[in-house]
Amino acid sequence: MVTPRILRAADIERERIRRLWGNYIFLGKPNVLDGDPGLGKSTVLIDISARVTTFRPMPDGSRSDLEGPASVLILNAEDGAGDTIRNRLEAAGADLDRVIIWDCNIDDDGSELLPSLPEDIGLMAELIRRHNVAMVTIDPIMAYLGSNTNSYRDQDVRRALAPLAKVGEATGAAIVLVRHLNKAMGGSAIYRGGGSIGIVGAARSGLLAAKHPDDENRRILASTKCNLGPQPPSLAYRLEGHVNGAGYVVWEGVTTHTADTLVSQPAGDEERTARDEAADFLRDVLAAGPVPAKEILRQAREAGINEKTLRRAKGDIGVVARKGGFDAGWTWELPHSEDGHEDAEDRHENECPPSVSVVHLRDTWQASEYPDKCRSCTITLKPEELASGYCGWCKAHGKDRAEGKEAS
Repeated sequence: MVTPRILRAADIERERIRRLWGNYIFLGKPNVLDGDPGLGKSTVLIDISARVTTFRPMPDGSRSDLEGPASVLILNAEDGAGDTIRNRLEAAGADLDRVIIWDCNIDDDGSELLPSLPEDIGLMAELIRRHNVAMVTIDPIMAYLGSNTNSYRDQDVRRALAPLAKVGEATGAAIVLVRHLNKAMGGSAIYRGGGSIGIVGAARSGLLAAKHPDDENRRILASTKCNLGPQPPSLAYRLEGHVNGAGYVVWEGVTTHTADTLVSQPAGDEERTARDEAADFLRDVLAAGPVPAKEILRQAREAGINEKTLRRAKGDIGVVARKGGFDAGWTWELPHSEDGHEDAEDRHENECPPSVSVVHLRDTWQASEYPDKCRSCTITLKPEELASGYCGWCKAHGKDRAEGKEAS
């Protein structure tokens, strides 16, 4: 039996919002940093980490609500600890004794595994408390979501991030999630982060790292959302090289550019194509098995992926579409091997001639008038299908919709 827990507002003790960095990063809350590769997202977080470990002022000159130097916990699946992360920390002036890098988990047989969320949330809470951690950075969040979490499905994401938010609240540590951008153009910057909108929805602050539209050597950190106060101003920065070979951030003050104007810039040559991202989306969504086509299209729209692009990516990686019967809907699934073949659903959707009414053909079918069309669905027949008068899919599924009998 479930018993509801209720709170009377008058009995709740008032608490002050605690800030790691103004209205950019909040203590005890999830925060999100979005941006394309190569713009210094990880380096920006290293810079903030260095300030936390040494109790230095933040980039805008403000002070955190911390009482003194604190530790940071870094989860980074893309950069090497020895050749990149340590060098960047040194370049930023961090106290290395206060930086904890959660490199991997080691299981009973000695195998090394990436931490997985929410499965390892208890280990994270233990590390935060043991080392007096004030900030946790997870870069990128997609690499650390468990195999049962579909990063494009809002319900899955919220279920995975809810325990993370509770750990932040219980420990007082700021949780910063890093994401790459999707390829949707225009609109609000809040929708440009990869995966479900539920990721930034769970965050109390959203940030965007983007190219400076007026100077190719500069970058901008802008706010995409702030639930706990006014949106902070955008800040310009550039990346400089240190003598140890690592990059570090030089902050250059306030700029008038906003997150929405920054995401409207044309995509750079180094970015992945929209079809590449759509292919990754399909692999993620279909990893656990077949999914109804309508559900995939819905999730794609939420992720900012154009349907035309999605269907092209579907053909690129050979996603198979199946239909259980004429009254059942289509499902999509990954192929046993990505051979890039075109499946029956694509032929049905793409080859029906736009200048001819499909309904008209089905209602007034005369085989002699359209010898190269399937007698059931009217798509163009392949040479080997001409003799039977049916496309491979309709023949395999057995029923002639035009004449109400079995295809032979």
